Amino acid sequence: MAMPGEHKHIRTPSLLDALIPLVTLALLIGSSLALFGMQALDGPIQTALIVCCMVAALIALKNGHSWSSVQKAGQGALASITSAIFILLAVGALIGTWNLSGTIPTLVYYGIQALSPTWYYVASAVICGVIAMSIGSSWTTAGTIGVGLVGIATMLEVSTAITAGAVISGAYLGDKLSPLSETTILSSQMVKVDVYTHIRNQAWTSVPAFLFAAVIFALLGLGRVDIEGQSELQQAVELKSLNGIYHITALNLLPLLLLVIMSVRKFPASLSLLLSAIFAGILGAFLQPTVYAGFAGEDVLGIGGAVKAIWQAMANGFHMASGVADVDQLLSRGGMSSMLHTLWLIMGAVTFGALLDEFGLIKQLINPLIYRAKSIGGLFLTVFASAFGLNVVAGDQYIALVLPTRIFRAEFEKRGLAPQNLSRLAADCGTVTSPLVPWNSCGAFMAAVLGVPTLLYLPFCLFNVASPALSVLYGYTGFKLVKLDRPVTREAGGDTRDG
Repeated sequence: MAMPGEHKHIRTPSLLDALIPLVTLALLIGSSLALFGMQALDGPIQTALIVCCMVAALIALKNGHSWSSVQKAGQGALASITSAIFILLAVGALIGTWNLSGTIPTLVYYGIQALSPTWYYVASAVICGVIAMSIGSSWTTAGTIGVGLVGIATMLEVSTAITAGAVISGAYLGDKLSPLSETTILSSQMVKVDVYTHIRNQAWTSVPAFLFAAVIFALLGLGRVDIEGQSELQQAVELKSLNGIYHITALNLLPLLLLVIMSVRKFPASLSLLLSAIFAGILGAFLQPTVYAGFAGEDVLGIGGAVKAIWQAMANGFHMASGVADVDQLLSRGGMSSMLHTLWLIMGAVTFGALLDEFGLIKQLINPLIYRAKSIGGLFLTVFASAFGLNVVAGDQYIALVLPTRIFRAEFEKRGLAPQNLSRLAADCGTVTSPLVPWNSCGAFMAAVLGVPTLLYLPFCLFNVASPALSVLYGYTGFKLVKLDRPVTREAGGDTRDG
């Protein structure tokens, strides 16, 4: 190994060098999931990623690279996600104050009124899509509203597998199109594209894919007879108790309106999120004094108690103990501290990807596929195979999102394709397909919270199948591909890694 101050010939990594970190990654993440289940995301998987970074660093040292080069690669990886870190912290603060102030409960309460047994599947998808888009989390949507919807499906004797597929389809639509979503933010940041540019480009696959899914869900629900009636259905939904906890009013949605306005006016994402979070906290003190007083531990809400409640919600999230399990699970979340495990996971994944990329390890595996992809469509199919393959092998959506964006970024530039093409493709193929793999962290989570095995709901995750299919199809047809103004030209066989 190269020691500090020592000059050593740098060797090209072998195929074995490239395979060792990926095999280590698969073994460590697989064993983490086997040993800890869903708790693996609370530290074991992050630790596995850090160990994999060490393995990649050791291989780089063995091939003659200096430790300072390894440090520089890691520093560059962390510098690339600086904006994402602040945005994610702002998202945590916003979710906390939106729960405290009644914004999210109002969205849920109004959304639940739209349920009808005849249109149950499509309504479930739409409701989950709206809520996920508002809060930016597919997991939270599935773990709260999704659980209730699957429970109601059991009571109404409609298919729980189809309902689970509808819940996941809607949840991932909202996750992809929300500026609050961790994966949406990461997708745009990894290719250095503005998050709103990424979302607008993403809509060209997400919206048609969801419309296709909605039509199929509507057809599956047609012909059902509303035996119990709308009023009985609403009584079966425990989330209606939100009206007894909060003062439900359209005024609670003003923070969402403010965020939409700032998004349209293209305010910086972190600034928009924090302003909306603070505005929600102040507004809620007037609209929800009882909730604020209870959260702050005071009998009567005063200025000090309101400030304490807002501060606590932004830092550590909001917590509810209403006695209604679905309500408590929905509302007890948020805060900047809630993002720390996600940031830890992202930092590990980004650093691991940077080391594989910088020292040519992943290039040994991917370049043969890239060279065989003579057409744009072939390149898109290769990205899909890489992203979905990482979901299968590595078992985590962040890895399946981070590595392809790093690996293919230079190749897209070389072929004159704007980076938002890659961010859309990576999100379609990496994020959206993650719940389709039973041992993936997303697939395991969805099966656990919804109570439906992955292989049973998989055929009905229509959006999750249609979205990557459309994205690859666009590569073959050229539809809605954004070209660079000045395509970058490199000599054939040259180094395609960005410097």
